[in-house]
Amino acid sequence: MDQINVIGAGAWGTALAISMAGSNRQIKLGCRHPEQATSINTNRENKLYLSDVSIPQNVTAVTDIAELCRTDILLNVTPAQYVRDSLKTLAPHLKPETALVICAKGIEKSTGQMMSEVVTEIVPGQPFAILSGPNFAREVANNLPAATTLATSYKDWGPRLTKAIGQPTFRPYYTDDVVGAQMGGAIKNVLAIACGIVAGAQLGENARAALITRGMAEVLRLGEKLGGRAETLMGLSGLGDLVLTCSSSASRNFSLGEALGQGHSLESILGTRKSVTEGVHTAAALCKMADKHKIEMPICAAVNSILNEGAAVKDITQELLARPFRDEKLAGF
Repeated sequence: MDQINVIGAGAWGTALAISMAGSNRQIKLGCRHPEQATSINTNRENKLYLSDVSIPQNVTAVTDIAELCRTDILLNVTPAQYVRDSLKTLAPHLKPETALVICAKGIEKSTGQMMSEVVTEIVPGQPFAILSGPNFAREVANNLPAATTLATSYKDWGPRLTKAIGQPTFRPYYTDDVVGAQMGGAIKNVLAIACGIVAGAQLGENARAALITRGMAEVLRLGEKLGGRAETLMGLSGLGDLVLTCSSSASRNFSLGEALGQGHSLESILGTRKSVTEGVHTAAALCKMADKHKIEMPICAAVNSILNEGAAVKDITQELLARPFRDEKLAGF
């Protein structure tokens, strides 16, 4: 499994291409626009999404889909809401033996499907894995130590993929719990927005700690209901990712929540951003999923009310604080 290509030249896709290039492979990085590919190849930098990070010479930016698909492993790093369209474009060119690695975290808003369900629907029979963990793109690109979860139900592929993708400073840990790995990453995006709101509204570190802890209870309730395992949800792709993104303005979801907490409107925040903030799209789908399975997720519901129903941060905060006191083992904030 010598050849690894990457589709999606945002910050995370670029960072993964740089990391994979550490094994002296020739990596192809798929761009949507020819001018971006030209800029990357000429300047050895992704000025739009990951400025001031040097891209090694063995990473080549391309726009040819067929060329990208001539590979042993294809990392798909398109945002969750675009994975379906991306797979439709890739499908005619994929070799049956090429392993897809989905690197998006989220629930498809239009269907309520996990990324694994989208893959199975669009490219049935294609071997695939989910990559999800506490990984900031810039740190991975700068070869700072990081660990991640690689989940696949294709058991013969798990060890092979971890060996191929793993680098001294980028350590994938294999699991066959595909549902758990996905739900941890999807729900934490919404919870990170909540923690950002706490920071922006200056509600204090006690409030953030309580929110992370009670948010983790929501991750476990829905994740286990859907078939995920507690040890996965408490691992890198769940608790690990939750702690990272709920504690740093380097997280797109946290920084969006922080701006909301400071009184900025969602439209004004999104209008200044180049990158997709996955939690905004996932919140509504997640709440529909929770309602369908009769799972109480008050923090995620509160974030959805602010993002998609026009609720005020102050009003939602008061509603959460007015909830009845509960046994800690029971549902609810």
